[in-house]
Amino acid sequence: GLPETVRGLTDCLDAAGNTTAAIGKGFAIGSAALVSLALFGAFTVRANVTTVDILNPWVFTGLLFGAMMPYAFAAWTMKSVGQAANDMVKECLAQFPKIMGPEKMAPDYERCIRISTEASLREMLAPGALVILSPLVAGMGFGKNCCAGLLSGSLVSSVQLAISMSNTGGAWDNSKKYISAGGLGKEYVKGSEAHKNSVTGDTVGDPLKDTSGPALNIVMKLTAIISLVFGTAIAEYSNSEGGPFWA
Repeated sequence: GLPETVRGLTDCLDAAGNTTAAIGKGFAIGSAALVSLALFGAFTVRANVTTVDILNPWVFTGLLFGAMMPYAFAAWTMKSVGQAANDMVKECLAQFPKIMGPEKMAPDYERCIRISTEASLREMLAPGALVILSPLVAGMGFGKNCCAGLLSGSLVSSVQLAISMSNTGGAWDNSKKYISAGGLGKEYVKGSEAHKNSVTGDTVGDPLKDTSGPALNIVMKLTAIISLVFGTAIAEYSNSEGGPFWA
């Protein structure tokens, strides 16, 4: 194998990559926010929404649900990562004894790939339905003002949550590498309590920076696109004041 110094050099490169990736994700988040804002403006034109007044009870209701939606989406996606990883660990533990034992079984790579692929498709059903159906339920059930409030809350909440997740995940990953390299002292290297805690932080940080954070860019844009596409229908299901048709 390669000498131990190679691992130290690759860890430094990985830490630099995490930092530059966080910067790049910041640009992507800013771009998604501007696109979402433009789509929101187009929705207000199509649905004939002249003002978004948070003193309006329907707007405020949509604002609350829109602000909570990215947190629910992020929680579901992070939980999905944990469940998919757990399924993969179980499969590896089932294969390793047969590979290393007298049977000398060949590794079943296809089964591992199938586990990851099926989990990725299955686990995105609920978060995808949340993003697609939320503006439709808000708009057609509670009026165009509620939908406008939901889009506003979702945009603001997604931007701050995406920035936080992208930076936090990279910081936790780099902190583990810093501790492993002896940055806190010789007594805090691998095997110490500090290193074990940093591994726990990295386990949470990876889905933060690689799954939930980047996916929130899609949450911002997709909710606005769905609202824009169905903007005419949402306006038809609203009363003259922008509230629900049944009120």
